[in-house]
Amino acid sequence: MKSRAQRRIAIVAATAAGSALVLAGCAGGGGDTEGDADGTTTLTIATFNDFGYTDELLQEYMDANPGVEIVHNKAATSNDARANYFQKLGKTGLADIEAVEIDWFAEMMQYSDLLAPVPDDLKGRWLDWKEAAATDAEGNLVAYGTDIGPQAICYRADLFAEAGLPSDRAGVAELFAGDWDTFFEVGADYVATTGKPFIDSANSVLQGIVNQIEYTYEEPDGTIIATENPEVQAAYETVVEKAIPIAAFPGQWSDDWYASMANGEFAAMLCPGWMHGIISGEAPDVAGWDIADVFPGGGGNWGGSYLTVPADGENVEAAQALADWLTAPEQQVKAFVNAGTFPSQTDAYGDTNLTGFTNAYFNDAPTGEIGVARAEAVTVSPFKGPKYFQFHDALQNAVTRVFDGLETPEVSWESWVTEVSAF
Repeated sequence: MKSRAQRRIAIVAATAAGSALVLAGCAGGGGDTEGDADGTTTLTIATFNDFGYTDELLQEYMDANPGVEIVHNKAATSNDARANYFQKLGKTGLADIEAVEIDWFAEMMQYSDLLAPVPDDLKGRWLDWKEAAATDAEGNLVAYGTDIGPQAICYRADLFAEAGLPSDRAGVAELFAGDWDTFFEVGADYVATTGKPFIDSANSVLQGIVNQIEYTYEEPDGTIIATENPEVQAAYETVVEKAIPIAAFPGQWSDDWYASMANGEFAAMLCPGWMHGIISGEAPDVAGWDIADVFPGGGGNWGGSYLTVPADGENVEAAQALADWLTAPEQQVKAFVNAGTFPSQTDAYGDTNLTGFTNAYFNDAPTGEIGVARAEAVTVSPFKGPKYFQFHDALQNAVTRVFDGLETPEVSWESWVTEVSAF
């Protein structure tokens, strides 16, 4: 029998191989398109995790436009995609369309001249802050916004009930209404009552807190404030003191973390919309998951991505046309239905396919309505400078060292300070 990890790798490989779809020629429309011997144009798109770009969605493009073959490759994690992106950007080997995650997007913006600009007629499609982040110093919009990640609380209603906690959405929302201290108190009580972890990972809590800080590691003028920022130090100290004792794992994305979704090892997750598809995909037979319209401290956005078109690609205009189509409001609503990726396109918010959507897996939770409410609760869009990913990844590693008992909180913080000084 294959292990869970082996099955997941096999699925990714099968998806990559099975996603070669023959799509239409009007996607190109430009003289830069290099056709295959049979007259088709092969476009490659590289994403990670789950963007909601199913074979069925891409088939719609094929039905409308015969003549282009699309190969969709998915990296297992954002980290894997980042490593590949920066190794090949400006050289060779990137896909015609490359997805970029928000935590390393500012790093990518240093090389905006290596990307094909988004056509001017698409400007204004996205939320102001989403579009502003993708506009370079010359005023060029260089990336197509896909999703944002307004956060709610995903929870196991059955495990909450067994622990004597409210299990209905309204009750859970009331339970967590307030600040992070309220969240940690509930988590500590749950652990004391059940002897099991409450939250999936300590670093997801770090992410949630940091995403409510406007300036974390860098300021807009390039000043590095990471190790001197009292808000960052307070976030770290809060996580190692209060989140680690109630967490199942130090971080996410390990094989054990995936497997534990199905066996009930933890009861709650901080949950942006894109996490919905991951939970339902990894725990398809679990009937207890639900979603509450609440988040500690009011609101927070975790994640969100963009599509970029490398300027040196073989099929730039065809790739631009496909990126346009994939990020149009209609397709982003479909991607949300497929994977919970919440649209960044303003016109999508009036679409009843979004606002009226309920997710059967999450006990018919009104995830479209919840997503809109959580998006409206976001009051801070953190500034993420070019080195954000490096600083933040290193801070997560510091939390992991404490979780694993390798270093004390104080020593691990100092290790992080030393590491940051070398960046």
